[in-house]
Amino acid sequence: MKNDITARRITALVRSAAFCALALGFGAMPVSAANLTRSVEVNAAPAAVWSVIGSFCAIKDWLPPVGTCIEDGKSPPTRTLVTKDGKASFVETQTARNEKEYSYSYAFVSSPLPVTNYKSTIEVTAKDDGVSIVTWTGTYTPDSGKEKDAIDALSGVYEAGLAGIQAKFKK
Repeated sequence: MKNDITARRITALVRSAAFCALALGFGAMPVSAANLTRSVEVNAAPAAVWSVIGSFCAIKDWLPPVGTCIEDGKSPPTRTLVTKDGKASFVETQTARNEKEYSYSYAFVSSPLPVTNYKSTIEVTAKDDGVSIVTWTGTYTPDSGKEKDAIDALSGVYEAGLAGIQAKFKK
């Protein structure tokens, strides 16, 4: 009888501890990965667009907030981007490159944005004769509680960058 009561108390304590852990967030579900894709039509052939944006540090020429880009010269290259106001810097490593398909991929090494596991690809494809589509895609895990901040920040970056590319080819 005494062992039965002890077993019930232990079971009740374990259930209570599990409930408390869940209530305090110890058992909270992790934030899931998110995806982002933005595209823009550009009035130029893919080779012409790639000649302007394809260099890993060319991003400083078409992404308005970027003031400087320093590439480390290693293979694969890592670039450090510093904003024009000098208040933020990003370190990114190129993870793939395909000159024939006009694309490269990269990942954040460090970033002030509220994300982890950020990976991205920029790609140029043909739409019509003399017209291209530039597509910027990314996957990331937003920091818990910062999901809206993450999507807002990355959407703003993608849209500003793609508008910057498009502006370089206005007719």
